[in-house]
Amino acid sequence: MADAATKTPTGFTKIDDLCITTIRTLAMDAVQKAHSGHPGAPMGLAPVAYALWQRYLRYDPQDPTWPGRDRFVLSNGHASMLQYALIHLAGVRNIDQKTGKVLDEPSLDLDQLKHFRQLGSRTPGHPEREATAGVETTTGPLGQGAAVSVGMAIAQRWKAAHYGRPGFDGLFDYRVYAILGDGCMMEGITSEAASLAGHQRLANLTWIYDDNNISIDGSTSLAFTEDVGARFAAYRWNVLKVADGNDVAAFCSAVEAAQRTTDRPTLIIVKTVIGYGAPHKAGTKEAHGEALGEDEVKATKRVYGWPEDAQFLVPDGVYEHFRAGIGQRGADAHAACRKKFAEYKAKHPELAAEVETMERYDLPGGWDRDIPSFPADAKGLATRESSGQVLNAIAKNVPWVVGGAADLNPSTKTFLKFEGAGVQTATDPGGRNIHFGVREHAMGAIVNGLTVSKLRGYGSGFLIFSDYGRGSLRLGAVQHAPVLYVFTHDSIGLGEDGPTHQPIEHLASLRAMPNLCLIRPADANEVVEAYKVAMHSKHTPTILALTRQAVPTFDRSKYAKADGLQKGGYVLADAAGGKPDVLLIGTGSEVQLCVAAYEKLTTEGVKARVVSLPSWDLFAAQPQQYRDSVIPPGVTARVCVEMASVFGWERYAGPTGAIIGMTSFGKSAPIKDLLKHFGFTADHVYAAAKEQLKTCG
Repeated sequence: MADAATKTPTGFTKIDDLCITTIRTLAMDAVQKAHSGHPGAPMGLAPVAYALWQRYLRYDPQDPTWPGRDRFVLSNGHASMLQYALIHLAGVRNIDQKTGKVLDEPSLDLDQLKHFRQLGSRTPGHPEREATAGVETTTGPLGQGAAVSVGMAIAQRWKAAHYGRPGFDGLFDYRVYAILGDGCMMEGITSEAASLAGHQRLANLTWIYDDNNISIDGSTSLAFTEDVGARFAAYRWNVLKVADGNDVAAFCSAVEAAQRTTDRPTLIIVKTVIGYGAPHKAGTKEAHGEALGEDEVKATKRVYGWPEDAQFLVPDGVYEHFRAGIGQRGADAHAACRKKFAEYKAKHPELAAEVETMERYDLPGGWDRDIPSFPADAKGLATRESSGQVLNAIAKNVPWVVGGAADLNPSTKTFLKFEGAGVQTATDPGGRNIHFGVREHAMGAIVNGLTVSKLRGYGSGFLIFSDYGRGSLRLGAVQHAPVLYVFTHDSIGLGEDGPTHQPIEHLASLRAMPNLCLIRPADANEVVEAYKVAMHSKHTPTILALTRQAVPTFDRSKYAKADGLQKGGYVLADAAGGKPDVLLIGTGSEVQLCVAAYEKLTTEGVKARVVSLPSWDLFAAQPQQYRDSVIPPGVTARVCVEMASVFGWERYAGPTGAIIGMTSFGKSAPIKDLLKHFGFTADHVYAAAKEQLKTCG
C-alpha cells in the first residue's frame, strides 16, 4: 500500500480515501446482491459520513448504549447501507434487545451486509432501532429522523440542566447529528421540527443536508425550487454551505463551526453527486432507487481504482484505521466519562441513582405514592380532568416525565403545575413542560426522540388530530418506544365543534396498529389504572382516549375494583350467582349507560352483566380462560356500546349481538341533543338488551 500519510486532493490521507471507497463499494455490492435498495446516496455521502464518524462523533463502538455518546441519525433512511457500512467498519458491538446487555459479537458482520434486505437479517431496507445495534432511531418515512433528532437534542439539554453539576462537565454534554435528503426537506414534518428547534435554540443539534438534486421522479426541480438556506435562516438556524461533498476539509470546517455555535442549531448544506463515480448513472434518478447493475458496478469500481470482480472487499488496514480513529477516541472518551460518573455518584448519589433508574426505563421508589383515589360521585368529572391530576401526581415523583401539548394544554389538562415543573425554553432547558405549538406531527416524532433518549416523553392533543401525527405515532410503535399519548375530546360528546372535531373511525384505526396499547377509561379510577399500565410499559406506546364531558365516578364498594383495567376488560357489575343472560359491554363514557341499563334490568329480575372493556389490546393479551370468564361464549345476548365506529365490534357482539355505535360522521349540536339523536342513552341500551333477550334467549 502507498504511504498512508500521503495527502490526497480530498484533504484525506490515502488510507482515509481507501475507507471511503470501501463504504461506497460495500453499499454497491449489498444493493446489487439484494437487487433492491438505494446505492446512490451512500456513494455520494460516503466522504461526509466517514469524516463525521472518524473525526468528530463521540461514540464508543464497544458500547453503543453509553449514555454520553453523540447521537447519529440517518433521516434519509433509504440510504441505510451507508449506516450499515459504518456500523460494520467501526466494529459496533451487538446488543441483547431484551436485556439491553452489550454482547461480545459485532452488530453487523460481513454476512449481515451480504443479506441486506433479506428475511431475518439485521440489515433491513431502512434503519430499525430494534433490529440493529448502532441505529438510534427507526427511520424511513422522510423527515422522521430529522424530527426525532430534535427530541434527542431537547433530551440532552434537559439532562444537562437537570443533572449537570459544577465540576462534572461532559457527563451529559453530547451532540446530535442527522443527515437529511431532499425528500426530508420537502416533508412538512421537517419544517415543523426545524421551526421549533430554532425557537428553542438547540445549539447541540447539527443537520447535514445531502443536496443532490435527485428524487425518485427525477430532478428535484420538478417540484422543489425553494432556497432551503434562506428558509432555515428564517427559522433562526446557523446555515453553512459546502460546495462539494468530496471537499472534506470544507466539510470539517463546517462541523467545527457548528460545534462552536452556542446560540442556535446548525444546518450544513452539502452539495453531492448521487451515485458518485458511476460513469453512466451518477447524478441521475437511476442511481437513487435501484441497483446499478453488474456492468455499472464493475465500471464504477474501475473508476474508483478498485478490483472490479471483488465483492464485499474490505482491504487491509481499513478495520485498523477505524479502530484507531472513532474506536480509540470513543473508548478514551467513554473511559473518562465512566471515571467522572463514579466521582459524580460519590458526590451526588441521589442524582446518580435517578440517572441509572431513568436509563433502564425503571421507576423510582414511591413513584405512585401521590396518585389520588377518587370517591364515588354520581356527577363525576371528565376523564381529561382526572388524567391531569394523575399525571401531575406521577410527574412530581418521576423527575424525567417531560412533555406537553400541541397548543392545547388548557383543553388536554396535561400541563405540569407542581412547584419546580417549569416551562422549557431556550434559556431554561430544564423545564418539564414543552410548548410544541400547533405541530402534531413533529410533536409525535420529538416525543419519540425524548423517549428513545430514556426520558418518559408524552404528547397530547385532541383524538381527532391523531390523524395529523399518525406517521410519528406509528414510528413510535414500530421502534418500541414507550411514549405516552394523552388524547382528549374522544367522541361526539365534545358537542358543538361538530364533525370536523368529532372522532369516529379513530379508535378502530388505532386499535388496528400493532404494538400500540389504546386505553379508553370509563371513570377517574380507571384513569388511575391506565396510567399505571403506561408507566410500567418499556416497549409499547400507550394512548389514553379521554372525555371532555363529565362521567360518573363509580362506587367501587358496589361495583368491581378499577384494577381490572390492567387486564383490558373486566366484570364491573354482575348478575347474582355470576350467570348472566345478557351482556352489556362498553368503553369509556358509555360504560355509565351500560350500568344504568343494568340497574333497570336488575330491578326487573333480568340477569345482566356489565363488562368494562377499556383496552382491547390488553384484553387480547389475556389467557383465553380469563377472556371467556368475562365474556362467556355461551351468552349470545349482547349489547356493545361505544360512541365511535362500529368497525371491529363484531368480535365482541358476536353474530347476533347488537352494536350501538356510529355509522356516520357526527353533527354540530349540544351534547345532550347529540346523545339522544345518535342513540347513546341508557333507555336505548336497555331497550336493545330487552330485544336481545327476546331474540337470543
